[in-house]
Amino acid sequence: MRATRFGVALLVLSALAAGCSNEKAGVAAADYEKQRAEIIARRQAAKQAGPAQPVAQRSGQPAAPSAARTGLGGGQMDANYDPSGKRDPFRSFVLDRLKELASRTKGPLEQFDVGQLTLHGVVWETDRRRALVADPSGQVYIVREGDPIGTNQGAVVGIDDNLMKVRETYIDHMGEPTTKETDMRVRRNQEG
Repeated sequence: MRATRFGVALLVLSALAAGCSNEKAGVAAADYEKQRAEIIARRQAAKQAGPAQPVAQRSGQPAAPSAARTGLGGGQMDANYDPSGKRDPFRSFVLDRLKELASRTKGPLEQFDVGQLTLHGVVWETDRRRALVADPSGQVYIVREGDPIGTNQGAVVGIDDNLMKVRETYIDHMGEPTTKETDMRVRRNQEG
């Protein structure tokens, strides 16, 4: 008995659902086109008439909200964007900066990693300290404090008795700069 009541109820619900599926839902395309044409006609008529104030504003009373602003594109915006001279907001700033740094002309010691370079000697008891640095091919260069060195935007920050300090700036995966100081020492078998 209970199963038959359930079956009958299910049958009635399915019949109701089938009957409801034939009803229209939402706005038909013809209605949309009609409303759109009316809005366009009102706007053209308003442009031809000029900037006229509503009657309520002329008499000093506040105007009621307009019904024309609701519905299909009722709001009008007069904003213009000029992208000239601005960077593309969808391009990565980090990649642009890396390309800019790569296009800059580099010195011979900026083509090698700091670990590949060797310190051969230091002249340090003068007012302008200098160091002799050799690249992997054996070519020797004279460097001073502030000279660029290494592939990671490195610079010589200090020259001492048998030591040269190099500070490098890395850009990590988050685009944040990270600095690292490396000490390059004269090897014992090279000292004279």
